[in-house]
Amino acid sequence: MATKRKTAYVCNECGADYTKWAGQCSACGTWNSLSEVRLGTEHKDSRAANFTDTQSGYAGAAGAGKVQKLAEIDLSELPRIPTSTSELDRVLGGGLVPGSVVLIGGHPGAGKSTVLLQTLCHLSTSMPALYITGEESLQQVAMRAKRLGLPTESLQLLSETDVERICLAAKEVNPRVMVVDSIQVMHMSDVQSAPGSVAQVRESAAYLTRFAKQTGTALILVGHVTKDGSLAGPKVLEHIIDCSILLEGTHDSRFRTLRAHKNRFGAVNELGVFAMTEQGLKEVSNPSAIFLQRAEEIASGSVVTSVWEGTRPLLVELQALVDDSSLGNPRRVAVGLDQNRLNMLLAVLHRHGGVLVGDQDVFINVVGGVKVVETSADLPLLLAVVSSFRNRPLPRDLVVFGEVGLSGEIRPVPSGQERLREAAKHGFRKAIVPAANRLKNDIEGMELHSVKTLGEALSIIDMS
Repeated sequence: MATKRKTAYVCNECGADYTKWAGQCSACGTWNSLSEVRLGTEHKDSRAANFTDTQSGYAGAAGAGKVQKLAEIDLSELPRIPTSTSELDRVLGGGLVPGSVVLIGGHPGAGKSTVLLQTLCHLSTSMPALYITGEESLQQVAMRAKRLGLPTESLQLLSETDVERICLAAKEVNPRVMVVDSIQVMHMSDVQSAPGSVAQVRESAAYLTRFAKQTGTALILVGHVTKDGSLAGPKVLEHIIDCSILLEGTHDSRFRTLRAHKNRFGAVNELGVFAMTEQGLKEVSNPSAIFLQRAEEIASGSVVTSVWEGTRPLLVELQALVDDSSLGNPRRVAVGLDQNRLNMLLAVLHRHGGVLVGDQDVFINVVGGVKVVETSADLPLLLAVVSSFRNRPLPRDLVVFGEVGLSGEIRPVPSGQERLREAAKHGFRKAIVPAANRLKNDIEGMELHSVKTLGEALSIIDMS
């Protein structure tokens, strides 16, 4: 009897699937992007049946098909696996969770393979660990480990791109932590498309996720990024995995930042900082120090602010440049900040601060490549703009933070006390903060100016 195969039509752009072919994808609107994908036979793969039931879903076989009351669910937490790197543990929420799937992405050369090889080499000394390489040979991985001076006695390597074979080999080894580098080169024989395509990436990730959930293996997938900086592959991949983190850094800087974009087992606003050295990626325990390497003679348009990243404050320098515009529509450029928020704050500055920069080009930069996403940078941004516009440098030992409302009021920000203590620890002696964030007991040696409106803040810097 002939074996019946299931087929579907998958969009190569967004990953949406359909039962029949159409000229345009109704999900993303792209034309001629649907391609036929064979989903496999109706019978279970004999090789897959050797380790798991492939039809039990992403969440694993435990409790599958059984209805339970919410009060009867076992709430005992699984012990996390420390990665021996405190910055990575911070972003993950305390370590790897058994059975979880983590996707780490980044630009080529950012250090994804390096940090994962370092992590697995140290983990292999206390537990079984398996490193799957699909892009490099075993000799290349071994040469990198030797160059970095890593312990290589216990780590197990496998060079393979077939997902079914990887799961069979992993079943024999039974690792507690497994790395697949990278998901874009993996393929399944039942899917009739090239490795790296939407269908292959989605089915390969789903297959590996089922294996990780049902065997309790902590799985780390390496993913490439597209030109716009987003993770390559179908959007559905983000729903399959438990944690998505991105390793960022420019080629002209040795510092790398690790930030979580999704985390089912921790916060998504944590930031880890690494430095690329000859011995690999080294964690930076005091990130504020590296972002505050300022010039001896401070120029106008520069101010230091304290932003809150996860569970700790981070001091960064904001720079502003205001210059006469030769264009009919002056430019507004923000690097590390939201440009739309910059336009809004400049309107507030004109309306409630009496400073008009409508005929000026305004450029904003966050030193060190840090991306500021919270509103505590509103007040320091406007003070830096005014400082550059009037060509009056702000005091070198001044730190500023606060949210600016549309009516010109200065709103408080969370964790104000911790921000001020971090600034005092690095030698700052003056601070302009929202009135609601003023401490009951002032910090010794620090002069605090609490403000309620934007006008009050501008008057303080005029007197300085």
